Amino acid sequence: MINVEKVPADLVNLTKTAAVTLQKRGLAEQRAAVYLVLDRSGSMRRYYKDGSMQHLAEQALGLSANLDDDGIVPTVFFDTDAHDPVDISLDNYPGRINKLHEHYGHMGTTNYAAAMDTVINHYLDSASKDPAFVIFQTDGSPDSRRAAEQTLCKAATLPMFWQFIGYGDDEFKFLHKLDDLAVPKKRIVDNAGFFPAGKDPKLIPDGVLYDRLMGEFPDWLRAATEAGIVI
Repeated sequence: MINVEKVPADLVNLTKTAAVTLQKRGLAEQRAAVYLVLDRSGSMRRYYKDGSMQHLAEQALGLSANLDDDGIVPTVFFDTDAHDPVDISLDNYPGRINKLHEHYGHMGTTNYAAAMDTVINHYLDSASKDPAFVIFQTDGSPDSRRAAEQTLCKAATLPMFWQFIGYGDDEFKFLHKLDDLAVPKKRIVDNAGFFPAGKDPKLIPDGVLYDRLMGEFPDWLRAATEAGIVI
């Protein structure tokens, strides 16, 4: 956990709000590497423009300040392909999301599997001893549902939990399906959660957002520990 005195002033409230949620969930002493995955398919343009994506990155930093000790959230932008992970950190975050988004240029389609593989490879390369908590934001279904499902099921053997967030008014039938994939027929443990954030995700109070993020993580931790996935 980062000493709150080292947290930038405009992230202190987010950090404290996240701490309240973690305390309620019995996770005050839990450690995890927080990842952020951001959709930049063509339909996502409005959410970069209105600051929703930057705000989510700052919320992720507030959570990471409680769960991790390096003040860094590895972040993967994806569209038709996944871009290499970049570090969003406590000492380099203001306006960073839109700068990176603009740098990547053309906004493509929605390749979940490529983004997930990029996160998996980064996590494995990091040799982290803590589990990963992956915040995966999107506004629609993937290019290949089969590839996304297979990748999630493959990742169930790893100490990684995937929390999907849906922006916009899509019905998100596929994300509901991923959330409910059968155990153990499809995957060894339930390694994913999902909730819709609506058309204007910035309107969700920070405390509510953190409560939703942590909704299924404690159950996964117990199941993954019992299965020997988390040690």
